[in-house]
Formats: sequence, C-alpha cells, structure tokens
Amino acid sequence: MFQYVLKLSTNLTLIAAITAFASSLAYGQASTSYAAVQGTKGGQDMFGAYEVDEDWPKDISTLPGAAEWTFGAGQSVFAEHSNRIFYLQRGLLPKINAPRPQRLPEIAPSITFPYSGIWRNATRASLPGSGGTGGLAEEGVTGWIEAGGRLGIDAKWEHCILVFDGEGNVIESWSQWDSMLQRPHYVAISPYDPEKHVWIIDDHKHVIHKFTNDGSTLVQTIGTYGELGEDETHFNRPAFMAWFPDSSFIVADGYNGTRVVKFDSDGNYLTSWGEEGTNENETRPGYWNNVHGVAVDPATNRVFVNDRGNRRIQVFDENGEYLYEWSVGDRGNIHLFIITEDGYLWAADRASHKILKYDLEGNFLYSWGTFGDFPGGIAGVHGMSVDEEGNVYLAQVDNKGGVQKFVPKVGANPDYLIGKPVLAGW
Repeated sequence: MFQYVLKLSTNLTLIAAITAFASSLAYGQASTSYAAVQGTKGGQDMFGAYEVDEDWPKDISTLPGAAEWTFGAGQSVFAEHSNRIFYLQRGLLPKINAPRPQRLPEIAPSITFPYSGIWRNATRASLPGSGGTGGLAEEGVTGWIEAGGRLGIDAKWEHCILVFDGEGNVIESWSQWDSMLQRPHYVAISPYDPEKHVWIIDDHKHVIHKFTNDGSTLVQTIGTYGELGEDETHFNRPAFMAWFPDSSFIVADGYNGTRVVKFDSDGNYLTSWGEEGTNENETRPGYWNNVHGVAVDPATNRVFVNDRGNRRIQVFDENGEYLYEWSVGDRGNIHLFIITEDGYLWAADRASHKILKYDLEGNFLYSWGTFGDFPGGIAGVHGMSVDEEGNVYLAQVDNKGGVQKFVPKVGANPDYLIGKPVLAGW
C-alpha cells in the first residue's frame, strides 16, 4: 500500500511539473528574449538598441543671421570622431511651432490637419527644388521660386556645412562656401587618408569638392562645375562615393547619370560601368535607375551599388564585373548604405523608415526605427554615420531638426548595434 501511495505521489508531482512548464510556455515565462537588452520587461525597442539623445544637436538660431531660423533638409552626416561631426543641410527653414490639429471643411469633409507624423516636409520646403531623378539641376532654385517659394521668408541659403561637437554645439560653420554650393548631397572623409581631407558632393553643380580638414582651402574639384555630362570630366548629378584601401575611389553618378565611375587616389579617371535601365522593373545586371548609394567591402574590394529605382543592391568586383544581387523588397526605397568594420551592410529605407542590417551576401538580419517627428522618430534618412564610440548619427531630408544622435543602450546585444567605422589609415 505504501509503495502504491509513493508511486501515485511521484506521478502526481511529475504531472504537476509538466502542467507548470506548459503553463509557463503558454504565458511566455520560458520564452527567449529578443530584446536589444536581455531581460528587459515592457517597452518595445522603438529605437532598437539605442537611446535617442534628445538634446542633440543644440538650437542653431544663435548662429549669425539665423535668429528665428532652424535646420533645413538634412542631406548628409559624417562623424570624424565623437567630438567632431560634419553635417550638410539645404539652408535654413523658419523656426515655427507645429500647428494644433484643426478641421478644414473648406478643403473637404472630415479633413483634419495635421493628423499625425511629420507636419512640415523639410525636403519640399527647403531650397532648391528638382530633387529627385529627372529633376534638372539647372532649374533648381528657379523651380523652387516658381512653385511659390520666397527667399528669405520660406527658406534661406545659409550655414549649409556645419560641424558639431559631442554635445551638439556648432563649433564650425563653413559659410564661406555657401555661395558656391547649390545642393550639397554627401560629406565624408576617406578612411585611408591620414590628412583627413573632407569631400563634399554637390549633385546640382555636378562636382565633387575636396577640402582641407579645417575647411580653409578647396584642394581639388572633380567634374566640370555647373556642366552635366557622361565622360571623363563630367558627372550628371553624382550622389555618393566610397574608397578602396589603396585610396582609389568610386562615385555613384547618380540621380540622372547611370554610371559608377572609378578614379585613382589622385582623382584621375580610370573606368566606369552601367547602363540606363527600365525604371521599377529592370532585371539585367549593370542596368539601373537612380544610382543612389555605393559602398566598398575593404576585405574583398567588392563594390555594392544601390539601384534605387529597381529596389535592389547589385554587387561587382573592383573592375565592374557583375557578381550577384539581392532585392530590398517590393516596397523598398533605399537611400544609402554603409559597410562597417565587422563586415555588415546597414541601409536606410525611406519607405519603411527603418534601418536595415544585411550580411554581405544579402541575408536580411535585423531592422529598427519608427516614423515620426518626435525625438527618435525618423523620416527620410539620407545620411548615416557611426563614431568610434558607437554613437549613430542620422541625417534626414524630410524630418524637422535635420539630424539626430542615437547612443547605444547599456548592455545592448552587439548584433543589434551598427558596427564601428573603418578607420584604417588614421
């Protein structure tokens, strides 16, 4: 009898344990955490593995001539290090508060403005017009005025190149170059240049400028200023550039051009490749529409090209021989991507307002980001950079504020963090 009771008791204990385990699974107590920080209770990782620095950058209305003005469309950002961050913007916009939502029956029934998201589209409000593919750079400012823009009232062409410190204070404004620029599109420093020259692409003037690190001297201009073309001395609205370990480089050319152009370390033309494709449904290798982003894998010299119009990333060897490709999704709209020191490609998608992680074979791994004009919300990320501390900077053409800083969370899973930059020659 005792043995029967003992066996029954053991069976009941086992059943109770199984029931408890099943219950824990049902209520998620034994599930694996996929949070950026293991063990996080509540929340939703709205900003991925990062916290947004809500006080970065500081107000810029104290700059000369900028009283009552704020950031224009944020074109590009580059962190030389955590205490010197370059930023390009398309001039200034009036500093005004968001209006309260109100009904507009004179327009249509049940219309309320603003409803949600961003209430002022910075890229449409900022100088100049003719931004996307097919836009004529030569009509940029004229087109903006004809569309109703008023210089000095709706926008100002000032403080297009700014440099921030780690606290978000403006420590330099390269205003001496404002009058030369028409649409500064991309800023970077070669990771292999010990002198740290600053390169700025002006897609509307069809040129790439190379400056000394302090901005005092224009060292070189590649392309023919103000003239478009498709030969060794001309671009047609170039967009981005990237370097090989030997300091030669490639240029995505571009909005209206349909080439990738390769130069030696001194800026001499070497070769180019690419053909105009059928926009939105092109499948042929080396054909594309809106060559809007390019990166180099320093380990293999493979060239990654953003065929934005056809929602794919095409990969070539350093001489332009096609290797493979991958799609970024039927609704993808990639603005740019970077390849980090740990060998991953991080892309910014204007359609989903996400930052996407791929391995270099195109396998999708992770994404983060959320739409909005609140601190940490993103809209139209057009520039992305990481400093040596792992802080991430996002320049945005659509959002107010122009640029934001994201700081890694303590204890964050490193797989969810954008890797450090390649700084091989510094």
